Amino acid sequence: VQLQASGGGLVQAGGSLRLSCAASGRTFSSYAMGWFRQAPGKEREFVAAISWGGGSTYYADSVKGRFTISRDNAKNTLYLQMNSLKPEDTAVYYCAAQRTGWTAQNMGDMTRVEYWGQGTQVTVSS
Repeated sequence: VQLQASGGGLVQAGGSLRLSCAASGRTFSSYAMGWFRQAPGKEREFVAAISWGGGSTYYADSVKGRFTISRDNAKNTLYLQMNSLKPEDTAVYYCAAQRTGWTAQNMGDMTRVEYWGQGTQVTVSS
């Protein structure tokens, strides 16, 4: 599967953005999806994940209550709604796909990721 992330941009602190990740192919619903981010000089980190059908979601503590992950399998698209953005949310955001599924124990395990999107820059000004 090929992933194309979009929707990043420059926003003031407290603002909102919605990221999208368009997937190619007809097997999108076979993939558990996730969002990760990487800030300059830092390692890539987990942000949020969602199960194949969207019934289960997982979040990093740093974004819980502010970000919402969702998916539309009919449109082969993954979303990340980001509200109450903070300067520390500034990073390149990557969507990711894998077929083995996410749990509360393995969420964010990047070794499970099979495909990565190209990344979209999010910059939050103070």
